[in-house]
Amino acid sequence: MTATSELERGLPKSRRLYAIAAVSLGTILTTISGSMISIALPTLARDLHVAPSAAVLVVTIYQLVLLMAMLPASALGDRIGHRVIYQYGLMIFVAATMLSFFARSLPFLVLVRGFQAVGAAGVLSVSSALIRSIYPRRQLGRGLSFNTVMAASFAAFAPTVGGAILSVASWPWLFVVLVPFGVFSILIGRRTLPDPVVRDIPFDVSGSVLCAATFGFVVTGLESGVHGDSPVISGALVLLGVAIGFVFVRRELGQERPMLPIDLLRQRDIALSSIALLVGYLSSMVIALTLPFRVQQGFHFSPAESGAVLSPWPIVTMMVAPLSGMLSDRYPAALLGAVGMVIAICGLVSLALLTGTPSHFDLIWRIMLCGMGYGMFFSPTVRQVVASAPMARTAAAGAVTTTTRGAGQTLGATAVATIFAAGLGTGAASAVIAAVLAAVAGTCSILLLRSPVLHVEFEDLPEI
Repeated sequence: MTATSELERGLPKSRRLYAIAAVSLGTILTTISGSMISIALPTLARDLHVAPSAAVLVVTIYQLVLLMAMLPASALGDRIGHRVIYQYGLMIFVAATMLSFFARSLPFLVLVRGFQAVGAAGVLSVSSALIRSIYPRRQLGRGLSFNTVMAASFAAFAPTVGGAILSVASWPWLFVVLVPFGVFSILIGRRTLPDPVVRDIPFDVSGSVLCAATFGFVVTGLESGVHGDSPVISGALVLLGVAIGFVFVRRELGQERPMLPIDLLRQRDIALSSIALLVGYLSSMVIALTLPFRVQQGFHFSPAESGAVLSPWPIVTMMVAPLSGMLSDRYPAALLGAVGMVIAICGLVSLALLTGTPSHFDLIWRIMLCGMGYGMFFSPTVRQVVASAPMARTAAAGAVTTTTRGAGQTLGATAVATIFAAGLGTGAASAVIAAVLAAVAGTCSILLLRSPVLHVEFEDLPEI
């Protein structure tokens, strides 16, 4: 069977179902680990005798290391095989999760959470590449959207599950409950995930260091600025990260297989889709983080009422995203993404125009429009990036989408802090800003409609 026919067919259906379960479990576990622990931060701070601001390090270190390690992990996966890096990443994650149960000091817990993030980077950096090999080409959009929606759905309900666990057990059990699922994913994935393709290519150690330093300094500087540290120090850290990033990019331009996938970003479809994803995630973070404050402080809803009117967003997204992913297997992903952003803009503009004391229904239908629009946008746009990459660079393309999401969320959190500092957090300004950003993302999707290649994957790169 030729490589093309294998790509068309994917794995045999019986093996495919187990492989899907293995990838979905790994993605879910590494995603919810960051959100489930958030609910336990007050308890954790009290038990470890640290300030609440210090306890937040347990969450931020995970996000920071994950962002730093994503691209190096994908490059290593291209060298030793996607299944190998996925399995070893999950093993590291499970081992670190078990160690978290025995943490009795904040420094040890932060260290272990860093190792957890390294393992999570191994999992998430190649999950899209594995999905592309698991599913037939005609079902790629369905596979990517299913994996994304499963992770997002569990992440949305993770705080609720975490609260239920804390009602009957101490916070270390939040880590322990993940271990059996991780072990199960490792066991079934060992035999069912696509066979690894090993390539005789060197691993760029210097590039890995520069990549990690770029994201590390920039994100640390932004985070320190958000939390009220010295503006001079925060600015210096960001500038240092930008300077290292400049050296990193210049170095990668001369590499045959760059760790920073400049070869992919030179392709119009991937570049525009990546910009659309970055701005789209930034837009969604701005409205998602400010809307609860506007509903409670601006419209004077109680916390319970606020939760009720905001809950349709994730529910609608979970319903729309898989459908949009399946449609992207038949229709241009750029068209679906553009339509999604138009719907989101309608919801955001209607929220911006909302005045007085709105009813529950006034808020719910507007919020549902936002959830529908973003849900319709992200799945096909991610598919556009992954499907447009050569098969040998699928891991790099998947890492681009994951890194873009992390960067968008980080920039979104910084933007929200700036909005609140300007006294605009409870007004219509955040919805207007989110709508402008959504318009930029939608414009990128519209520009993709003019591309001569919308739905056809590029030929594979020759093996090296």
